[in-house]
Amino acid sequence: MNSRENLKKTLNHQQPERLVLDFGGTGVTGIHCLAVKNLRDYYGLEPRPVKVVEPFQMLGEVDEELREAMGIDVIGAYGKGNLIGFANNECGWKPFTSNWGQKLMVPEDFNYTMADDGGLLIYPQGDMTVPPSARMPKTGYFFDAIIRQEPIDEEKLDTKDNLEEFGEIDNETLDYWERTINQLSASGKGIIASLGGTALGDIALVPGMNLKHPKGIRDVAEWYMSTVMRPDYIHSIFEKQTEIAIENLKKIYQRIGNKIDAAFICGTDFGTQDSTFCSPDQYIELYMPYYKQVNDWIHKNTEWKSFKHSCGAVESFMPLFIESGIDIINPVQINAKGMDPRHLKNTYGKDLVFWGGGVDTQKMLSFGTPGEVKKQVLENCEIFAKDGGFVFNTVHNIQANVPIENLAAMMDGIKTFNGSY
Repeated sequence: MNSRENLKKTLNHQQPERLVLDFGGTGVTGIHCLAVKNLRDYYGLEPRPVKVVEPFQMLGEVDEELREAMGIDVIGAYGKGNLIGFANNECGWKPFTSNWGQKLMVPEDFNYTMADDGGLLIYPQGDMTVPPSARMPKTGYFFDAIIRQEPIDEEKLDTKDNLEEFGEIDNETLDYWERTINQLSASGKGIIASLGGTALGDIALVPGMNLKHPKGIRDVAEWYMSTVMRPDYIHSIFEKQTEIAIENLKKIYQRIGNKIDAAFICGTDFGTQDSTFCSPDQYIELYMPYYKQVNDWIHKNTEWKSFKHSCGAVESFMPLFIESGIDIINPVQINAKGMDPRHLKNTYGKDLVFWGGGVDTQKMLSFGTPGEVKKQVLENCEIFAKDGGFVFNTVHNIQANVPIENLAAMMDGIKTFNGSY
């Protein structure tokens, strides 16, 4: 079986011939550009500047060479643009040296200035005539959104302002998706596509880093308060956004058909380390109706599986995710309260695919010993991989300064487990 066939079996809760791996398929299963360099060095690949394919988190390109070296089974289909609002695919590239001294290649509209404190300021759509929309601290490894909230006049709040970035898909973008998916489908790898437009209240999107003059509710704290204080306003946004999204998905499907295996639906986080951001009742009332509309359309009209990202202690939401029609949950934060791998697999493994959870990134991968890393990888694979329904990835993106010895131990654990099939 090739990679795509093994992924399909996995997504249908059938035992694949080997463990399926994803590193770099989405903006939440990626690898920081510094870790990409370290992995390339470890595998003896040709030294060259790493391309930054997602500037907000400074994720590096996992190219064909590295995919083959690591045994990766999944390729990600990213949209034309990125969270900062400029082209990140089919664009020109230029050299850039990071604050930590790494030589990189960045998109041609990656335009920045240095702040007085040595931090890096980046501009929406590359337009340096407007205020910057994100900042990387001098000692940081990725960007943080700059809140550009205008004063809120309750009487003039207009949901159209919070829908500016969720418009009808144009023919140029449809051509891009058709061209991209056709190219990737020849690889024999599984494909997960970040089609866009379906993220309901994803806090990474709320500040509108891609917009030159964001209007509406763009402050993170104000947004969270609005889910309680202005529920009608949020409902209006979600209702129209979902309507637009489904129409866009119809048009995309007409171009690409079933050439993708999974669609990244939403990255809204519902969990903290110890609890959830909202109650189950609020999820049912505010989020579930719109997730169901999107997922119902996908399941009725396509063979795609829907992929939902939520960090944190979301064990209590798992039945609600299932009821919402979600097929895949990520990142499976195994170190959060209630997120015990064995309990998750035994209780929800027949309904949900766990895409992630292979090793804890907060503590184990960064600070454990290589022996401890390999041990946790083997233990989690043994639990999650039984009867399919498990795509190996770390708990969220691999961060910049993870010791290469620990990454090597992780890969050794995967290789050892695959040898047991």
